[in-house]
Amino acid sequence: MKQDTNTAPIAENKMGTMPVGKLVLNMSLPMMISMLVQALYNIVDSVFVAMLSENALTAVSMAFPLQTLLIAVGAGTGVGMNALLSKSLGEKNFEKADLTARNASFLYCLSYLLFLILGLTAVRPFYASQTHGSNPELLKFGIDYLSTVMIFSFGLFAQFFFERLLTSTGKTIFSMTSQLCGAITNIILDPVLIFGLFGLPKMGVTGAAVATVIGQCVACIVAGICNHKFNPEVHLTLRGFHPDLKIIGTIYAVGVPSIIMQSISSVMTYSMNLILVNFSFTATAVFGVYFKLQSFFFMPVFGLNNGITPIIAYNYGARHRKRMLQTVKISMLIAFCFTFIGFLAFEGIPQVLLGFFSASEDMLAIGVPALRIIGFHYLIAWFCIIAGTVFQSLGKAIFSMVVSIMRQLVVLVPAAYILSKLGGLHAVWWSFPIAEVFSLIVSVIFLIVINRTIIQKIPE
Repeated sequence: MKQDTNTAPIAENKMGTMPVGKLVLNMSLPMMISMLVQALYNIVDSVFVAMLSENALTAVSMAFPLQTLLIAVGAGTGVGMNALLSKSLGEKNFEKADLTARNASFLYCLSYLLFLILGLTAVRPFYASQTHGSNPELLKFGIDYLSTVMIFSFGLFAQFFFERLLTSTGKTIFSMTSQLCGAITNIILDPVLIFGLFGLPKMGVTGAAVATVIGQCVACIVAGICNHKFNPEVHLTLRGFHPDLKIIGTIYAVGVPSIIMQSISSVMTYSMNLILVNFSFTATAVFGVYFKLQSFFFMPVFGLNNGITPIIAYNYGARHRKRMLQTVKISMLIAFCFTFIGFLAFEGIPQVLLGFFSASEDMLAIGVPALRIIGFHYLIAWFCIIAGTVFQSLGKAIFSMVVSIMRQLVVLVPAAYILSKLGGLHAVWWSFPIAEVFSLIVSVIFLIVINRTIIQKIPE
Protein backbone atom coordinates (compact mmCIF):
# COMPACT_ATOMS: atom_id res chain seq x y z
CA MET A 1 0.00 0.00 0.00
CA LYS A 2 2.96 2.32 0.53
CA GLN A 3 3.64 2.38 -3.20
CA ASP A 4 0.13 3.62 -3.88
CA THR A 5 0.46 6.68 -1.65
CA ASN A 6 3.73 7.59 -3.33
CA THR A 7 2.39 7.52 -6.87
CA ALA A 8 0.54 10.82 -6.58
CA PRO A 9 3.65 12.91 -5.79
CA ILE A 10 5.64 11.07 -8.48
CA ALA A 11 3.10 11.92 -11.18
CA GLU A 12 2.37 15.44 -9.91
CA ASN A 13 6.01 16.44 -9.65
CA LYS A 14 6.60 15.50 -13.25
CA MET A 15 3.53 16.31 -15.33
CA GLY A 16 1.96 18.82 -12.96
CA THR A 17 4.85 21.09 -11.97
CA MET A 18 7.93 20.54 -14.18
CA PRO A 19 8.54 23.48 -16.57
CA VAL A 20 6.57 22.73 -19.71
CA GLY A 21 9.43 23.05 -22.20
CA LYS A 22 11.60 20.72 -20.17
CA LEU A 23 8.67 18.36 -19.62
CA VAL A 24 7.87 18.13 -23.35
CA LEU A 25 11.49 17.27 -24.12
CA ASN A 26 11.71 14.91 -21.15
CA MET A 27 8.59 13.04 -22.23
CA SER A 28 8.94 13.27 -26.01
CA LEU A 29 12.65 13.16 -26.83
CA PRO A 30 13.06 9.46 -25.94
CA MET A 31 9.96 8.63 -28.01
CA MET A 32 11.18 10.78 -30.90
CA ILE A 33 14.57 9.09 -30.92
CA SER A 34 13.02 5.64 -30.78
CA MET A 35 10.57 6.52 -33.56
CA LEU A 36 13.44 7.87 -35.65
CA VAL A 37 15.24 4.57 -35.24
CA GLN A 38 12.00 2.75 -36.09
CA ALA A 39 11.77 4.77 -39.30
CA LEU A 40 15.42 4.03 -40.02
CA TYR A 41 14.94 0.29 -39.74
CA ASN A 42 11.83 0.50 -41.94
CA ILE A 43 14.01 2.15 -44.57
CA VAL A 44 16.88 -0.29 -44.06
CA ASP A 45 14.42 -3.16 -44.41
CA SER A 46 13.36 -1.93 -47.85
CA VAL A 47 16.91 -1.04 -48.87
CA PHE A 48 18.00 -4.66 -48.37
CA VAL A 49 14.85 -6.03 -50.02
CA ALA A 50 15.42 -3.74 -53.02
CA MET A 51 18.82 -5.41 -53.51
CA LEU A 52 16.97 -8.64 -54.31
CA SER A 53 14.83 -7.19 -57.11
CA GLU A 54 12.26 -4.52 -57.90
CA ASN A 55 9.57 -7.21 -57.61
CA ALA A 56 10.66 -7.86 -54.04
CA LEU A 57 10.50 -4.15 -53.22
CA THR A 58 7.07 -3.84 -54.84
CA ALA A 59 5.78 -6.87 -52.92
CA VAL A 60 6.82 -5.33 -49.60
CA SER A 61 5.32 -2.00 -50.67
CA MET A 62 1.99 -3.65 -51.47
CA ALA A 63 1.90 -5.07 -47.94
CA PHE A 64 1.44 -1.56 -46.51
CA PRO A 65 -2.38 -1.56 -46.31
CA LEU A 66 -2.65 -4.65 -44.07
CA GLN A 67 0.53 -3.79 -42.16
CA THR A 68 -0.89 -0.32 -41.55
CA LEU A 69 -4.14 -1.87 -40.33
CA LEU A 70 -2.16 -4.08 -37.95
CA ILE A 71 -0.31 -1.11 -36.52
CA ALA A 72 -3.47 1.00 -36.44
CA VAL A 73 -5.24 -1.43 -34.11
CA GLY A 74 -2.23 -1.66 -31.80
CA ALA A 75 -1.49 2.05 -31.74
CA GLY A 76 -5.14 3.13 -31.59
CA THR A 77 -5.89 0.88 -28.63
CA GLY A 78 -2.80 2.35 -26.99
CA VAL A 79 -4.08 5.89 -27.57
CA GLY A 80 -7.32 5.05 -25.79
CA MET A 81 -5.50 3.36 -22.91
CA ASN A 82 -2.98 6.21 -22.74
CA ALA A 83 -5.58 8.97 -22.51
CA LEU A 84 -7.73 7.23 -19.89
CA LEU A 85 -4.83 6.01 -17.77
CA SER A 86 -3.05 9.39 -17.74
CA LYS A 87 -6.31 11.21 -16.97
CA SER A 88 -6.99 8.77 -14.11
CA LEU A 89 -3.54 9.45 -12.67
CA GLY A 90 -4.15 13.21 -12.97
CA GLU A 91 -7.36 12.72 -10.97
CA LYS A 92 -5.47 10.53 -8.44
CA ASN A 93 -7.79 7.62 -9.26
CA PHE A 94 -5.19 4.83 -9.13
CA GLU A 95 -7.70 1.99 -8.98
CA LYS A 96 -9.18 3.13 -12.27
CA ALA A 97 -5.69 3.35 -13.76
CA ASP A 98 -5.03 -0.29 -12.83
CA LEU A 99 -8.39 -1.38 -14.28
CA THR A 100 -7.60 0.46 -17.48
CA ALA A 101 -4.31 -1.41 -17.88
CA ARG A 102 -5.92 -4.81 -17.23
CA ASN A 103 -8.75 -4.28 -19.68
CA ALA A 104 -6.34 -2.97 -22.29
CA SER A 105 -4.27 -6.17 -22.02
CA PHE A 106 -7.45 -8.16 -22.70
CA LEU A 107 -8.18 -6.04 -25.78
CA TYR A 108 -4.67 -6.59 -27.15
CA CYS A 109 -5.11 -10.36 -26.84
CA LEU A 110 -8.34 -10.20 -28.83
CA SER A 111 -6.63 -8.04 -31.44
CA TYR A 112 -3.89 -10.61 -31.99
CA LEU A 113 -6.43 -13.40 -32.48
CA LEU A 114 -8.13 -11.31 -35.16
CA PHE A 115 -4.91 -10.77 -37.12
CA LEU A 116 -3.85 -14.39 -36.71
CA ILE A 117 -7.04 -15.38 -38.53
CA LEU A 118 -6.49 -12.72 -41.20
CA GLY A 119 -2.90 -13.84 -41.69
CA LEU A 120 -4.08 -17.37 -42.37
CA THR A 121 -6.96 -16.48 -44.69
CA ALA A 122 -6.78 -13.00 -46.23
CA VAL A 123 -3.22 -12.50 -47.51
CA ARG A 124 -3.46 -14.39 -50.83
CA PRO A 125 -6.71 -12.74 -52.03
CA PHE A 126 -5.35 -9.38 -50.83
CA TYR A 127 -2.31 -9.63 -53.13
CA ALA A 128 -4.22 -11.25 -55.98
CA SER A 129 -6.60 -8.27 -56.08
CA GLN A 130 -3.64 -5.93 -56.72
CA THR A 131 -1.57 -8.04 -59.15
CA HIS A 132 -4.47 -9.69 -61.05
CA GLY A 133 -2.25 -12.76 -61.44
CA SER A 134 0.05 -10.93 -63.88
CA ASN A 135 3.22 -11.35 -61.80
CA PRO A 136 3.56 -14.74 -60.04
CA GLU A 137 6.94 -13.90 -58.50
CA LEU A 138 5.61 -10.70 -56.94
CA LEU A 139 2.58 -12.62 -55.64
CA LYS A 140 4.79 -15.25 -53.98
CA PHE A 141 7.08 -12.65 -52.40
CA GLY A 142 4.11 -10.75 -51.01
CA ILE A 143 2.35 -13.78 -49.53
CA ASP A 144 5.54 -15.04 -47.87
CA TYR A 145 6.30 -11.64 -46.35
CA LEU A 146 2.88 -10.53 -45.14
CA SER A 147 1.74 -13.93 -43.83
CA THR A 148 4.79 -14.13 -41.59
CA VAL A 149 4.29 -10.61 -40.23
CA MET A 150 0.60 -11.13 -39.43
CA ILE A 151 0.64 -14.69 -38.08
CA PHE A 152 3.42 -13.86 -35.63
CA SER A 153 2.15 -10.39 -34.68
CA PHE A 154 1.75 -11.30 -30.99
CA GLY A 155 5.11 -9.64 -30.30
CA LEU A 156 3.94 -6.38 -31.86
CA PHE A 157 0.74 -6.22 -29.82
CA ALA A 158 2.54 -7.03 -26.57
CA GLN A 159 5.15 -4.40 -27.43
CA PHE A 160 2.43 -1.78 -27.96
CA PHE A 161 0.80 -2.65 -24.65
CA PHE A 162 3.90 -2.50 -22.47
CA GLU A 163 5.32 0.58 -24.18
CA ARG A 164 2.07 2.52 -23.86
CA LEU A 165 1.94 1.66 -20.16
CA LEU A 166 5.37 3.21 -19.75
CA THR A 167 4.38 6.27 -21.77
CA SER A 168 1.15 6.76 -19.81
CA THR A 169 3.07 7.08 -16.55
CA GLY A 170 5.85 9.28 -17.93
CA LYS A 171 8.47 6.53 -18.26
CA THR A 172 9.26 7.33 -21.87
CA ILE A 173 12.96 6.62 -21.46
CA PHE A 174 12.16 2.94 -20.94
CA SER A 175 9.73 2.93 -23.86
CA MET A 176 12.56 4.34 -25.97
CA THR A 177 14.90 1.65 -24.71
CA SER A 178 12.56 -1.15 -25.72
CA GLN A 179 11.96 0.32 -29.18
CA LEU A 180 15.68 0.82 -29.74
CA CYS A 181 16.38 -2.80 -28.78
CA GLY A 182 13.74 -4.03 -31.22
CA ALA A 183 14.87 -1.76 -34.03
CA ILE A 184 18.56 -2.58 -33.65
CA THR A 185 17.74 -6.29 -33.56
CA ASN A 186 15.79 -5.90 -36.80
CA ILE A 187 18.56 -3.94 -38.51
CA ILE A 188 21.19 -6.52 -37.57
CA LEU A 189 19.09 -9.52 -38.58
CA ASP A 190 17.85 -8.09 -41.90
CA PRO A 191 20.96 -8.74 -44.02
CA VAL A 192 21.76 -11.93 -42.10
CA LEU A 193 18.38 -13.55 -42.82
CA ILE A 194 17.71 -12.00 -46.23
CA PHE A 195 21.08 -12.94 -47.76
CA GLY A 196 21.95 -15.96 -45.60
CA LEU A 197 25.08 -14.68 -43.88
CA PHE A 198 27.17 -16.63 -41.33
CA GLY A 199 26.08 -19.98 -42.70
CA LEU A 200 22.35 -19.37 -42.29
CA PRO A 201 20.00 -20.17 -45.19
CA LYS A 202 19.16 -17.36 -47.60
CA MET A 203 15.51 -16.53 -46.85
CA GLY A 204 14.99 -13.56 -49.18
CA VAL A 205 11.86 -11.52 -48.57
CA THR A 206 10.73 -13.96 -45.87
CA GLY A 207 13.95 -13.19 -44.00
CA ALA A 208 12.94 -9.52 -43.79
CA ALA A 209 9.62 -10.55 -42.23
CA VAL A 210 11.29 -12.91 -39.75
CA ALA A 211 13.74 -10.17 -38.73
CA THR A 212 10.80 -7.83 -38.13
CA VAL A 213 8.96 -10.37 -35.96
CA ILE A 214 12.04 -11.18 -33.88
CA GLY A 215 12.69 -7.47 -33.36
CA GLN A 216 9.14 -6.99 -32.11
CA CYS A 217 9.49 -9.86 -29.66
CA VAL A 218 12.75 -8.45 -28.30
CA ALA A 219 11.13 -5.04 -27.82
CA CYS A 220 8.17 -6.67 -26.07
CA ILE A 221 10.41 -8.52 -23.62
CA VAL A 222 12.44 -5.41 -22.80
CA ALA A 223 9.30 -3.28 -22.31
CA GLY A 224 7.73 -5.96 -20.10
CA ILE A 225 10.82 -6.11 -17.88
CA CYS A 226 10.93 -2.30 -17.61
CA ASN A 227 7.27 -2.22 -16.54
CA HIS A 228 7.85 -4.86 -13.90
CA LYS A 229 10.89 -3.14 -12.40
CA PHE A 230 10.34 0.58 -12.93
CA ASN A 231 6.62 1.29 -13.23
CA PRO A 232 5.03 1.20 -9.73
CA GLU A 233 2.18 3.56 -10.70
CA VAL A 234 0.34 0.74 -12.46
CA HIS A 235 -0.23 -2.66 -10.86
CA LEU A 236 -0.74 -5.27 -13.55
CA THR A 237 -2.32 -8.50 -12.40
CA LEU A 238 -4.99 -10.62 -14.06
CA ARG A 239 -5.99 -12.46 -10.87
CA GLY A 240 -9.77 -12.39 -10.65
CA PHE A 241 -9.96 -10.29 -13.78
CA HIS A 242 -13.29 -9.76 -15.52
CA PRO A 243 -13.70 -7.48 -18.54
CA ASP A 244 -15.19 -4.14 -17.51
CA LEU A 245 -17.46 -2.98 -20.32
CA LYS A 246 -17.47 0.59 -19.06
CA ILE A 247 -13.66 0.78 -19.05
CA ILE A 248 -13.46 -0.94 -22.45
CA GLY A 249 -16.06 1.48 -23.82
CA THR A 250 -14.07 4.46 -22.54
CA ILE A 251 -10.83 3.11 -24.04
CA TYR A 252 -12.46 2.57 -27.39
CA ALA A 253 -14.31 5.91 -27.28
CA VAL A 254 -10.88 7.46 -27.82
CA GLY A 255 -9.16 4.44 -29.36
CA VAL A 256 -11.65 3.46 -32.09
CA PRO A 257 -11.59 6.86 -33.82
CA SER A 258 -7.79 6.64 -33.71
CA ILE A 259 -7.91 3.08 -35.10
CA ILE A 260 -10.30 4.17 -37.83
CA MET A 261 -8.18 7.23 -38.52
CA GLN A 262 -5.06 5.14 -39.04
CA SER A 263 -6.96 2.36 -40.79
CA ILE A 264 -8.13 4.89 -43.32
CA SER A 265 -4.50 5.00 -44.37
CA SER A 266 -4.83 1.30 -45.21
CA VAL A 267 -7.78 2.00 -47.49
CA MET A 268 -5.94 4.93 -49.02
CA THR A 269 -2.73 3.00 -49.76
CA TYR A 270 -4.70 0.07 -51.17
CA SER A 271 -6.70 2.42 -53.39
CA MET A 272 -3.57 4.25 -54.51
CA ASN A 273 -1.92 0.92 -55.36
CA LEU A 274 -4.90 0.06 -57.57
CA ILE A 275 -4.67 3.42 -59.32
CA LEU A 276 -0.88 3.29 -59.80
CA VAL A 277 -0.65 -0.34 -60.90
CA ASN A 278 -2.63 0.67 -64.00
CA PHE A 279 0.44 2.64 -65.05
CA SER A 280 3.15 0.18 -63.94
CA PHE A 281 4.42 -1.86 -61.00
CA THR A 282 7.33 0.60 -60.86
CA ALA A 283 4.89 3.41 -60.06
CA THR A 284 3.59 1.31 -57.17
CA ALA A 285 7.16 0.75 -55.98
CA VAL A 286 7.77 4.53 -56.05
CA PHE A 287 4.68 5.04 -53.90
CA GLY A 288 6.02 2.46 -51.45
CA VAL A 289 9.43 4.14 -51.35
CA TYR A 290 7.73 7.48 -50.66
CA PHE A 291 5.98 5.96 -47.65
CA LYS A 292 9.26 4.65 -46.29
CA LEU A 293 11.01 7.97 -46.79
CA GLN A 294 8.24 10.15 -45.36
CA SER A 295 8.18 8.00 -42.23
CA PHE A 296 11.72 9.16 -41.48
CA PHE A 297 10.43 12.72 -41.07
CA PHE A 298 6.97 11.95 -39.69
CA MET A 299 7.87 9.24 -37.17
CA PRO A 300 9.70 11.68 -34.85
CA VAL A 301 6.57 13.86 -34.94
CA PHE A 302 4.47 10.83 -34.00
CA GLY A 303 6.95 10.19 -31.19
CA LEU A 304 6.37 13.78 -30.09
CA ASN A 305 2.64 13.04 -30.13
CA ASN A 306 3.11 10.01 -27.91
CA GLY A 307 5.03 12.17 -25.45
CA ILE A 308 2.61 15.10 -25.28
CA THR A 309 -0.62 13.06 -25.20
CA PRO A 310 -0.25 12.12 -21.51
CA ILE A 311 0.92 15.67 -20.68
CA ILE A 312 -2.17 17.27 -22.20
CA ALA A 313 -4.50 14.57 -20.81
CA TYR A 314 -2.97 14.80 -17.33
CA ASN A 315 -3.19 18.60 -17.15
CA TYR A 316 -6.70 18.47 -18.56
CA GLY A 317 -7.65 16.15 -15.69
CA ALA A 318 -5.78 18.39 -13.23
CA ARG A 319 -7.41 21.54 -14.76
CA HIS A 320 -4.11 23.23 -15.66
CA ARG A 321 -5.12 25.28 -18.72
CA LYS A 322 -1.91 27.27 -19.12
CA ARG A 323 0.27 24.16 -19.11
CA MET A 324 -1.93 22.55 -21.75
CA LEU A 325 -1.60 25.53 -24.10
CA GLN A 326 2.15 25.80 -23.56
CA THR A 327 2.51 22.11 -24.42
CA VAL A 328 0.62 22.58 -27.70
CA LYS A 329 2.65 25.64 -28.76
CA ILE A 330 6.01 24.03 -28.06
CA SER A 331 5.07 20.79 -29.79
CA MET A 332 3.91 22.67 -32.90
CA LEU A 333 7.27 24.40 -33.18
CA ILE A 334 9.15 21.11 -32.88
CA ALA A 335 6.86 19.37 -35.38
CA PHE A 336 7.37 22.15 -37.93
CA CYS A 337 11.16 21.82 -37.70
CA PHE A 338 11.04 18.10 -38.56
CA THR A 339 8.61 18.42 -41.45
CA PHE A 340 10.49 21.40 -42.90
CA ILE A 341 13.62 19.26 -43.06
CA GLY A 342 11.54 16.68 -44.95
CA PHE A 343 10.40 19.37 -47.38
CA LEU A 344 13.99 20.42 -48.06
CA ALA A 345 15.11 16.82 -48.60
CA PHE A 346 12.27 15.96 -50.99
CA GLU A 347 12.82 19.13 -53.01
CA GLY A 348 16.61 19.16 -52.98
CA ILE A 349 17.91 15.59 -53.15
CA PRO A 350 15.17 13.24 -54.49
CA GLN A 351 17.71 11.36 -56.64
CA VAL A 352 19.82 10.59 -53.57
CA LEU A 353 16.80 9.41 -51.59
CA LEU A 354 15.66 7.07 -54.38
CA GLY A 355 19.20 5.85 -54.89
CA PHE A 356 19.11 4.19 -51.48
CA PHE A 357 16.54 1.76 -52.92
CA SER A 358 18.60 0.64 -55.94
CA ALA A 359 16.33 2.74 -58.16
CA SER A 360 16.30 1.86 -61.86
CA GLU A 361 16.17 4.53 -64.57
CA ASP A 362 12.41 4.03 -64.81
CA MET A 363 12.01 4.45 -61.06
CA LEU A 364 14.08 7.64 -61.09
CA ALA A 365 12.09 9.03 -64.01
CA ILE A 366 8.85 8.50 -62.08
CA GLY A 367 10.13 9.07 -58.56
CA VAL A 368 12.08 12.34 -58.80
CA PRO A 369 9.14 14.51 -59.92
CA ALA A 370 6.81 12.55 -57.61
CA LEU A 371 8.84 13.33 -54.49
CA ARG A 372 9.20 16.99 -55.42
CA ILE A 373 5.44 17.38 -55.88
CA ILE A 374 4.49 15.43 -52.75
CA GLY A 375 7.10 17.31 -50.72
CA PHE A 376 4.94 20.45 -50.59
CA HIS A 377 2.55 18.78 -48.15
CA TYR A 378 5.25 18.83 -45.46
CA LEU A 379 4.69 22.59 -45.13
CA ILE A 380 1.16 21.94 -43.83
CA ALA A 381 1.16 18.44 -42.30
CA TRP A 382 2.91 19.42 -39.05
CA PHE A 383 -0.04 21.56 -37.94
CA CYS A 384 -2.65 18.93 -38.75
CA ILE A 385 -0.74 16.20 -36.88
CA ILE A 386 -0.45 18.20 -33.66
CA ALA A 387 -4.06 19.35 -33.93
CA GLY A 388 -5.12 15.69 -34.11
CA THR A 389 -3.17 14.95 -30.95
CA VAL A 390 -4.94 17.77 -29.13
CA PHE A 391 -8.33 16.38 -30.21
CA GLN A 392 -7.45 12.90 -28.92
CA SER A 393 -5.94 14.11 -25.63
CA LEU A 394 -9.08 16.10 -24.81
CA GLY A 395 -11.42 13.20 -25.54
CA LYS A 396 -12.50 14.47 -28.98
CA ALA A 397 -10.80 11.83 -31.10
CA ILE A 398 -13.85 11.89 -33.37
CA PHE A 399 -12.52 15.18 -34.74
CA SER A 400 -9.25 13.51 -35.70
CA MET A 401 -11.18 10.75 -37.41
CA VAL A 402 -13.25 13.22 -39.43
CA VAL A 403 -10.13 15.10 -40.56
CA SER A 404 -8.42 11.87 -41.57
CA ILE A 405 -11.44 10.55 -43.47
CA MET A 406 -11.82 13.85 -45.26
CA ARG A 407 -8.14 14.07 -46.17
CA GLN A 408 -7.47 10.52 -47.32
CA LEU A 409 -10.79 9.22 -48.62
CA VAL A 410 -12.96 12.20 -49.46
CA VAL A 411 -10.19 14.25 -51.10
CA LEU A 412 -6.95 12.36 -51.77
CA VAL A 413 -8.15 9.15 -53.41
CA PRO A 414 -10.85 10.77 -55.60
CA ALA A 415 -8.40 13.52 -56.57
CA ALA A 416 -5.76 10.94 -57.47
CA TYR A 417 -8.24 9.02 -59.61
CA ILE A 418 -9.51 12.12 -61.41
CA LEU A 419 -6.00 13.48 -61.97
CA SER A 420 -4.84 10.08 -63.29
CA LYS A 421 -7.52 10.31 -65.96
CA LEU A 422 -6.96 13.98 -66.79
CA GLY A 423 -3.18 14.31 -66.57
CA GLY A 424 -1.68 10.84 -66.33
CA LEU A 425 0.78 9.53 -63.75
CA HIS A 426 2.59 12.84 -63.23
CA ALA A 427 -0.63 14.55 -62.17
CA VAL A 428 -1.54 11.88 -59.59
CA TRP A 429 1.07 13.11 -57.12
CA TRP A 430 -0.60 16.54 -56.80
CA SER A 431 -3.43 14.84 -54.89
CA PHE A 432 -1.24 14.82 -51.75
CA PRO A 433 -0.73 18.60 -51.32
CA ILE A 434 -4.34 19.21 -52.41
CA ALA A 435 -5.63 16.88 -49.67
CA GLU A 436 -3.36 18.51 -47.08
CA VAL A 437 -4.85 21.95 -47.76
CA PHE A 438 -8.36 20.63 -47.08
CA SER A 439 -7.07 18.90 -43.93
CA LEU A 440 -5.64 22.20 -42.69
CA ILE A 441 -8.93 24.05 -43.15
CA VAL A 442 -10.98 21.45 -41.24
CA SER A 443 -8.34 21.14 -38.46
CA VAL A 444 -8.44 24.90 -37.85
CA ILE A 445 -12.23 24.85 -37.62
CA PHE A 446 -12.17 22.00 -35.08
CA LEU A 447 -9.48 23.72 -33.01
CA ILE A 448 -11.67 26.80 -32.77
CA VAL A 449 -14.55 24.61 -31.54
CA ILE A 450 -12.28 22.85 -29.01
CA ASN A 451 -11.02 26.17 -27.71
CA ARG A 452 -14.53 27.55 -27.18
CA THR A 453 -16.14 24.44 -25.71
CA ILE A 454 -13.33 22.96 -23.61
CA ILE A 455 -10.14 24.99 -23.21
CA GLN A 456 -11.69 28.38 -22.40
CA LYS A 457 -13.91 26.77 -19.75
CA ILE A 458 -10.87 25.60 -17.77
CA PRO A 459 -9.91 28.23 -15.16
CA GLU A 460 -6.51 29.91 -15.49
